[in-house]
Amino acid sequence: MLLTRIKGPRDLDRLSQEELDQLAAEIRSFLVDAVSKTGGHLGPNLGVVELTIALHRVFDSPKDKVLFDTGHQAYVHKLLTGRQDFGGLRSKGGLSGYPSRAESDHDVIENSHASTVLGWADGLAKANEVLGREDHHVAAVIGDGALTGGMAWEALNNIAAAKDRPLVIVVNDNERSYGPTIGGLANHLATLRTTDGYERFLARGKELLERTPVVGKPLFETLHGAKKGLKDFIAPQGMFEDLGLKYIGPIDGHDIEALESALQRAKRFSGPVIVHCLTQKGRGYEPAVQDEADRFHAVGVIHPDTGLPVSTDAASWTSVFADEMVKLGRERKDIVAITAAMLQPVGLKKFADAYPDRIFDVGIAEQHGATSAAGLATGGAHPVFAVYATFLNRAFDQVLMDVALHKCGVTFVLDRAGVTGTDGASHNGMWDMSILQVVPGLRLAAPRDAEQLRAQLNEAVLVKDAPTVVRFSKGVVGPAVPAVGRIGGMDVLRRPADEVTRPDVLLVSVGALAPMCLEIADLLDKQGISTTVVDPRWVKPVDEALAPLAERHRVVVTVEDNGRTGGVGSAVAQALRDAGVDVPLRDFGIPQRFLDHALRKEIMAEIGLTAPDIARQVTGLVAKLDGRYDSEPAAAVD
Repeated sequence: MLLTRIKGPRDLDRLSQEELDQLAAEIRSFLVDAVSKTGGHLGPNLGVVELTIALHRVFDSPKDKVLFDTGHQAYVHKLLTGRQDFGGLRSKGGLSGYPSRAESDHDVIENSHASTVLGWADGLAKANEVLGREDHHVAAVIGDGALTGGMAWEALNNIAAAKDRPLVIVVNDNERSYGPTIGGLANHLATLRTTDGYERFLARGKELLERTPVVGKPLFETLHGAKKGLKDFIAPQGMFEDLGLKYIGPIDGHDIEALESALQRAKRFSGPVIVHCLTQKGRGYEPAVQDEADRFHAVGVIHPDTGLPVSTDAASWTSVFADEMVKLGRERKDIVAITAAMLQPVGLKKFADAYPDRIFDVGIAEQHGATSAAGLATGGAHPVFAVYATFLNRAFDQVLMDVALHKCGVTFVLDRAGVTGTDGASHNGMWDMSILQVVPGLRLAAPRDAEQLRAQLNEAVLVKDAPTVVRFSKGVVGPAVPAVGRIGGMDVLRRPADEVTRPDVLLVSVGALAPMCLEIADLLDKQGISTTVVDPRWVKPVDEALAPLAERHRVVVTVEDNGRTGGVGSAVAQALRDAGVDVPLRDFGIPQRFLDHALRKEIMAEIGLTAPDIARQVTGLVAKLDGRYDSEPAAAVD
């Protein structure tokens, strides 16, 4: 196999055109076989095989910086830079599903949030200029979906201002982000794609000119790369050129020779250049091509021959939300939904099918989505903006200054909250309950099971004068966790087994960690430690009934699937101080560090967010209060 001979990008230089085509076919076969076993981003990588080969033949990475936005299409890049062991892809100790600086000097960006690459490229090109590195180049690959993000256009505005600063921007145009790309930019690129008169003219012209001795091929390349003249007459690419950016394309993104020719011309130019490449997401794998929803953007473990899942999961948090949104839409005509280019992943496809006039896909533009939601609320609708928890970080200012300041009734639904695992540091939703604590008037719900998700979503959309947030985990929703009572707005999940005047521990359980908190209580009970477990349901604001309840216990313990700094534990501690309740409090949550990719259960064990770990520490704390603790550690809890 040719692929096994590729240890680094310069090994590509020795291959003939025929061998390059063979290598592309081998890479596609490798990807289907490997990703079907581990899960991962399959469709995007199948679409950029030839493009990535061409990039690494034209640019000299890592001296030249080849950047990928958002990075989920970098599997081919990994293969060409010496990383061909995909057996542990997205698993602990294995390859990351995104570029990773820890893996290779060829990887530059690893945040895997869309629309950032052009800002990075602008900074790197400026660094080359300032430091006099004239032999260094920067090539940034950005999809047409990521170009819907405002950050990309802020960067383009700056890039275009420097007419003599070299920078190659490769637009990977496959008409999709997760699903089909929407918006004005998408329409413009569609015009370029469908204006095929130019390409037909060039195809015929190339055939004729290449027969002309000596001057034929250079003349063809001059015409093909021309900025003005005949090309402008045939293909309306003026949007980019009006910004001051040289434009080359559209190029067949699966023709290595054509790609190399275009990239070489762009590399030689002394200013910023757009190279517009047309690719097909999922190319070469029929099940992906036939998947109209997202062309196998991300898959679990599948049968490689059919593309069908190996196993069918039980109901997920996302699917429960999806069904409840359809119900809400049927009951209330003012309910509208917003997604940032993630209709399927966040569970809004059913709502869109049922109520197509009440769904708004804003593209990869969370900031705009939040402010547009404020406008919708001001206009009399109640918008539900569903987004991954980690992506709401990008719209914090809008949540604060546009939604909350104006007392707009907007509901934000945060999918993939807490530790998500295999997608790595940038996808763990571990900041939302911290950053949202500072927003005045905002109410935040953390449902523990499917029933509570439905109930709290219904409660959230009743609020008309403030933002509400409902956050839930990734994956399968667990069994129902019934309440045994209610104190204030809090559900009591467990009372002490024996009647005691002052129980030892008040355990505040946040969201989906309720089953684990009940397990902690069982372990404490075996140590003779009496425990009350409550679920606040709404963790912001802190329920007024919590402080008096805490005062009737010896110790307060909070457990949350969120960063410890500024999270629910911090808010509870502040509420107790404000109420004059002087009870020891111990908060358990995610340490404030970036977590490597691994299974959720592996990460939870690594950070000590498990029932035995927490029970052991609480046992030690109670023993210390009892005077039974010196320098010896507490007895282990089985």
